[in-house]
Amino acid sequence: METQEHTPQNNKFGHWLKTSITARMLMVGFLVIILLIPLSYISSLINERAYRQQDVVNEINQKWGNNVLVYGPILKLPYKTYTETKTYNEKTKTYFKETQTHIKYAYVFPEQLNSKVEVNSKTLKRGNFESAVFTTQMDFAGHYIPVDLTAKGIKPKDIMWDKAKIVIKTSNLKGIKSEVQIKLEDKAYNFETNFNQNKNNNLDVLESSFIKDADLFKSKNTDFTFSITFNGSRKVELIPIGKTTTMHMTSNWADPSFMGNYLPNDETKQISKDGFKADWKVLHINRAFSQQHLKSIPNLTQFAFGTKFMVMVDEYQKSERSAKYGFLVIGLTFLVFFLIQTLSKINIHPFQYLMIGLALTMFYTLLVSISEHSNFLKAYLIAGISVIVLITLYSKSILKTFKFPLFIGASLSALYAFIYVIIQLENYALLVGSIGLFLILAIVMYVSRKIDWNNG
Repeated sequence: METQEHTPQNNKFGHWLKTSITARMLMVGFLVIILLIPLSYISSLINERAYRQQDVVNEINQKWGNNVLVYGPILKLPYKTYTETKTYNEKTKTYFKETQTHIKYAYVFPEQLNSKVEVNSKTLKRGNFESAVFTTQMDFAGHYIPVDLTAKGIKPKDIMWDKAKIVIKTSNLKGIKSEVQIKLEDKAYNFETNFNQNKNNNLDVLESSFIKDADLFKSKNTDFTFSITFNGSRKVELIPIGKTTTMHMTSNWADPSFMGNYLPNDETKQISKDGFKADWKVLHINRAFSQQHLKSIPNLTQFAFGTKFMVMVDEYQKSERSAKYGFLVIGLTFLVFFLIQTLSKINIHPFQYLMIGLALTMFYTLLVSISEHSNFLKAYLIAGISVIVLITLYSKSILKTFKFPLFIGASLSALYAFIYVIIQLENYALLVGSIGLFLILAIVMYVSRKIDWNNG
């Protein structure tokens, strides 16, 4: 009976793989690189679920109401202009003049615009996803001063005072939940949608009926009030067209993001877990446009200000940030096993390293799937505890002792806790992360000082 003999070269290579520190380091490094493949798939999964959430949020918002932007009230005042043409008559051999009348429009902004905005937010769910929406009541008051267009080359007699209208532009026509009327002095005027006017930056136009009171806007201040109720989402904005514009906003939203060119007054701003209050005041000197415009209403959306009602860091963003530390978790865990193997002379097979690495990657799939049905903290705790217990028990079967598995479990617990703290931080994430990595490096250097690196 013949037996297969192993060559000395094979015995030497196998012995080198088992005993050489360099061989173990190369093997561990190779496995870390291999495990980057499932980590990349997990990142793609998180992005896919995030895109799906955004699609659902957009669908909910489109049905409930989009962002709210109000641009108005604007006085639309028609006026006459004239052109003369000369025509030569062949029979009389003379020229005669013909005057043609053209109707153009001037757009006048109010002197004072005060707004009171109350926003009640809530969440709407679709399957595992939810979106923050709101209903806002916007009350406006202010006044116009007597209109004088002589500086624009328009004579008072050419202004068609009885054909004046009030114009309001908004980004969320579908979200309006009440009839819109404006009161000028003591008389109310209804608004209708103007479908014939071209949209300016996707803003819809509301126009009032003709204001036939010729005394308004001519020789005295004209007070106005109107209210609009919107169903909306994402943000509430106002364009400061008043020579002095103020806005007082209250909401039950606990995490506002103030946006635009103008921030609320710090002295009166209040933010708590029950909501916020904020006040804005914008003067004409703070913005680069005048109170009167000819030809068309200018595009002034760049001057809008208000509040964004969105979750700053949602569950998928936190999961994505957590997955970015996957390489660090796998690398440090393998380093712990490598140091234990090297210091205790316990042999750990590459397949066992691979199983531990796959268990670490499973943390992120558990985190994403559980967070869709619960909050991020609960999902993080369940996924973390599951993976730590699994690896600790598996380490017990490998290392044949209680001391090292308990140390591994404690190390993983500290590492996941450290990553969770970094995820929650925004302004200090880089600082805390850098300090933590420095301490980890110091510990590794201290532990590895007794290893005889010349042995292999």
